[in-house]
Amino acid sequence: MTLKLIPYLVMDGNAKEAIKFYESALDAQVLYVQTFGEMPENPEFPLPAEAKERVSHATLKVGETDLMFSDSFPGQPVQSGTQVTICISTDDSEKATKIFEALQQGGQVNMPLQETFFSPAYGIVTDKYGVNFQIYTEKQQ
Repeated sequence: MTLKLIPYLVMDGNAKEAIKFYESALDAQVLYVQTFGEMPENPEFPLPAEAKERVSHATLKVGETDLMFSDSFPGQPVQSGTQVTICISTDDSEKATKIFEALQQGGQVNMPLQETFFSPAYGIVTDKYGVNFQIYTEKQQ
């Protein structure tokens, strides 16, 4: 089983610019970038044109550490203090569930832990101390 804590920066439409900046400033390697427009379409939630070029997920490698990014969805405000989350990454769905359930005690579930197209168990929770966590379960190869 693997378990990692990864800083996750949520930007307000300027993630591509921030990625280029950190790539240069931190001598980082871009591992992955996907826009909202490149995600599978969901007919129940049509994608507005202004969202298509925003970054839905990106990963940089800074030395031995991963740094993840996304843009907020248009209309979702990004407030100082909420643009940085901690992504807890594991390859074990049971461990992800246990962590998610523990962190939600006295906190707030922002997205229930669920299967998505990119993860068998993914959810977002703010713990009772106001710290935002994304719980991400890696797909088995």
